[in-house]
Amino acid sequence: MLAVRQSLPIGARWWVWTCAFGLAMGLFGLWYVPFLKRHRARLAARRGQLSEVSAPDPSASAASVSGSNTVSSTETPGRSTKS
Repeated sequence: MLAVRQSLPIGARWWVWTCAFGLAMGLFGLWYVPFLKRHRARLAARRGQLSEVSAPDPSASAASVSGSNTVSSTETPGRSTKS
């Protein structure tokens, strides 16, 4: 479009700006999409770390709430949860 813009009728020269805008948006997309993917990956990793840190041990909380005297599957067999 830039090469033939002088041969275009005056009423059709807006197509040059359409092509320029499309090129600019494409270059922006080439920059922005990888940036967005990296940002989302960092957020997901941070959420994963926070959930690992803040998640309590489900077997310990269940034993203390229910008052059960049973051995959980993660503990050594033969030992109870209460002494």
